Amino acid sequence: MEYQAELRRHGIRISMSGKGNCYDNAMVETFFKTIKSELVWRTVFYTRDQAKQAIARYIDGFYNPIRRHSALDYISPAQFERTASR
Repeated sequence: MEYQAELRRHGIRISMSGKGNCYDNAMVETFFKTIKSELVWRTVFYTRDQAKQAIARYIDGFYNPIRRHSALDYISPAQFERTASR
């Protein structure tokens, strides 16, 4: 309950469906598969901190600004945001 209250305080809408809805997390599950296949499974991390840093670089330096996404008509999330804010 504290977690949900914190989300509400920040204006974040909670979106959860009933138990067992396999389509509920489709976008997030796709992201997890992508990051695992493009980074995690190809890299040996010697520390948890090393993994955190590599994942942050992947997301901030490649996944959002450069990587093209089929769900966004094959443009990057950063490019999509720039286009949508016009």
